[in-house]
Amino acid sequence: MHEEVNKVVLPTTSEVLHNINKEILCLLYEDMLLGRYFEDMCAQMYYRGKMFGFVHLYNGQEAISTGIIKSLQPQDYVCSTYRDHVHALSKGVPPNSIMAELFGKETGCSRGRGGSMHIFSSEYNFLGGFAFIGEGIPIAIGSAFQSIYRKQVLKDNGLLSVTVCFFGDGTTNNGQFFECLNMAVLWKLPVIFVVENNQWAIGMAHHRSTSFPEIYKKAQAFGLPGIEVDGMDVLAVRNIALKAIERARSGEGPTLIEALTYRFRGHSLADPDELRSKQEKNVWLARDPIKNLKNFIIKNSFTTLDDLNSIDIKVKQDINDSVDFALSSPEPKIEDLKRYLFVED
Repeated sequence: MHEEVNKVVLPTTSEVLHNINKEILCLLYEDMLLGRYFEDMCAQMYYRGKMFGFVHLYNGQEAISTGIIKSLQPQDYVCSTYRDHVHALSKGVPPNSIMAELFGKETGCSRGRGGSMHIFSSEYNFLGGFAFIGEGIPIAIGSAFQSIYRKQVLKDNGLLSVTVCFFGDGTTNNGQFFECLNMAVLWKLPVIFVVENNQWAIGMAHHRSTSFPEIYKKAQAFGLPGIEVDGMDVLAVRNIALKAIERARSGEGPTLIEALTYRFRGHSLADPDELRSKQEKNVWLARDPIKNLKNFIIKNSFTTLDDLNSIDIKVKQDINDSVDFALSSPEPKIEDLKRYLFVED
């Protein structure tokens, strides 16, 4: 018998307030601001010809990255998509390293070879962005399996590492999604599947592309918890994330989280964004997760507006510094063209 797995979760006020304090709220606020300002700067640099190729921005979805990744331990793993900059920032990869990568510089986290869609950092257990949808899910399964293997076979006495795998609503009609849900439950892997349902798969509206729009209910077929959460509410996301992480780390297996959200920009910076109606955009813009958290903090007197403004100034300076770092960094050498194709001693 499968357990009851289909849930739409709305945390109570007491639950939210119990798990937070000024320090946590300021951390969440700063991380979301960092993601937003970083992406805004990417747009500027792209249109100035400093970045090339496809660049997919994360504006509007920050509550998901921050709410989940900032609930992890440093030893945990994150697997992303082509919309990967902000996931990497939340995981701790320095803005300088990511910006330099976007500029194609040698000081980038992938030595300038990966670019926007292939951010990677072994130091921060960030397993990469992936250019094609669904690519990261099998990688996440492998990551979660090695965590189990270390504990059960190699007798590692440390904390069981958890892997979080992000992907969009368009990916959930692909075979890898179903195959990996099945394998994760079968082996009780410490993995959390996070569907960032931003309502659109490039130019295809979600409700037009799937016969069963409620993605979290698909968990029922495999017997893992499926949870729908407001992806514009960082505290609601964090509350669900903490429970899913605890479940995974204690050996109880995977969780599927569907976070309902919206991207405030087009699919990529090459997308004129003409398919979504102005009315639809305005409805979601009014639910900006950063503004909502700021209002929550002030309304509940966790800190002052001056403190939040200081965070804002600090983050903007960090972003400006990352651009200066990228501009001053060296280009990869032509003689190193074939370097990094294989592991080096």
